[in-house]
Amino acid sequence: MKTACIKLILSLFAVSCFTTLSFAMQKAPQQRVIPKPVSMEAGEGHFELNRNTKIRISASEKALTELADYLSDLIYAATWVETPVETGGFNAPDSSIHLIVDESTDFENNEAYALSVAPDGITIKAPTSTGIFYGVQTLRQLLPVEIEHSDPSLVPQDVKWTVDAVEIRDYPRFQYRGLHLDVARHFFPVEFVKKYIDLLAMHKMNRFHWHLTEDQGWRIEIKKYPKLTEVSAWRNSTLIGHYTSGEYDNIRYGGYYTQEEIREVVEYARKRHVTVVPEIEMPGHSSAVLAAYPDFGCIDGKDYKVQTTWGVFEDIFCPKEETFRFLEDVLTEVMELFPSKYIHIGGDEAPKKQWEESEQAQSVIQREDLKDEHELQSYFISRIEKFLNSHGRQIIGWDEILEGGLAPQATVMSWRGEEGGIEAAKMNHDVIMTPGGTNYFDHYQANPETEPLAIGGFTPLEDVYHYEPVPHELSGEKAKYVLGAQGNVWTEYMHTTDKVEYMAYPRAVALSEVLWTPADNKNWMEFWGRLQTHFKRLDILEVNYADHYKGHIPGQK
Repeated sequence: MKTACIKLILSLFAVSCFTTLSFAMQKAPQQRVIPKPVSMEAGEGHFELNRNTKIRISASEKALTELADYLSDLIYAATWVETPVETGGFNAPDSSIHLIVDESTDFENNEAYALSVAPDGITIKAPTSTGIFYGVQTLRQLLPVEIEHSDPSLVPQDVKWTVDAVEIRDYPRFQYRGLHLDVARHFFPVEFVKKYIDLLAMHKMNRFHWHLTEDQGWRIEIKKYPKLTEVSAWRNSTLIGHYTSGEYDNIRYGGYYTQEEIREVVEYARKRHVTVVPEIEMPGHSSAVLAAYPDFGCIDGKDYKVQTTWGVFEDIFCPKEETFRFLEDVLTEVMELFPSKYIHIGGDEAPKKQWEESEQAQSVIQREDLKDEHELQSYFISRIEKFLNSHGRQIIGWDEILEGGLAPQATVMSWRGEEGGIEAAKMNHDVIMTPGGTNYFDHYQANPETEPLAIGGFTPLEDVYHYEPVPHELSGEKAKYVLGAQGNVWTEYMHTTDKVEYMAYPRAVALSEVLWTPADNKNWMEFWGRLQTHFKRLDILEVNYADHYKGHIPGQK
């Protein structure tokens, strides 16, 4: 009887919390914003968006003009007209939306912004156009969810296009806020990649890690080496079901992005203040390359193939001069396409067996006075780093690049837990945290018996939201080396764009708040409440998210 009473009390309390939270959400629309801003103070009255609204910018420079056009397109669902854009004229209140870049204002960092909504106008002020962009994303979420419609005829006639008065001061906690997409295991079209970037930008994330090469396929056109797209981009079959099934579809599969398509994506991302970080895997995960150019391998006469299943393979680039020339040629074309400061060079899961058996590899170990094959990998990575550094770029590698010694200026992406990141930060190297337990969105997010096939693991939304990127082992000065974190979407078991969205969202939404919002300003139940409105936004945007947390209290059946 006592247990039953306790359960009843808890249930009534949960329902009370739900009712209170729902009412608060209706009374305070600014509480809908994800990620949660640093500070928000409600005002009196509201601003009404209508056909007379103008967008005023502080200068007719390219970045601000692009942002004004972006905002005009965004609010078209409300106004049915192209909102006029004018420069200056901030003195008299005239129901305009003001976008002001002001470098003299005391902001916390270059991505910060201040958003002021009053009955006579809206002002977004920031030290950079990037800050203005994030202010626009917040304004977007203050408006009714119907703003997401690209076709205004689909908007119900009774929508009130108002924004409650509010003062927001906001800036990100971390400088690197990323989401990854593996297009090598399964290939996805340019239009979907753009949608993926749009969603990143809406949640104030600023890095798109594009995993372009793997054992199962090479996805980027390199003019100097046409066999990479003629041979390496295609496999003869694909595994059906889980890794242990042993069944294959016997259908040729593949694809790649032309350099023109790459430029198109990079430019699209730039306008949304997202930096595209390309990944070219080395020295392992090289089967697809060696299928086209076997001379860069260590085994003469081997019939290399583009792999048709998942896992780790022994194929590895041989550390000879011809290989380094090839990789430098490839990276030269990659740098021409991607302006990113960082180039990701992989460095993970590189078995050393072929190096152990290779006279060529062993001669390099002897020549360079290296202890073993692990130090040979460090030598390999360091040579690539030196080449990229000479062109003003820096490398990121998975935490295996620590083995055998870390390249001098390398940034470590820690995926095998946080240990690699902790070790690198203690060595004064920059770190991006992406531990498998909380940041791998290819894991199951609910009961595997009722979920689509996944690689394994279990990472529910709560675990993502409660993740803390700075480990307690990194105190004081060492904490500054944690640049941020990233969610990884590996696609061995994601054949379609719908499946990618299902696995990434809403977990990527939770991660966005982890990376933007101060840790002491986060609250799981409050986030869940804001997510209910956010789901409506994602519905309009036709995002095939997992709806486990839609319309019911977490932990309640």
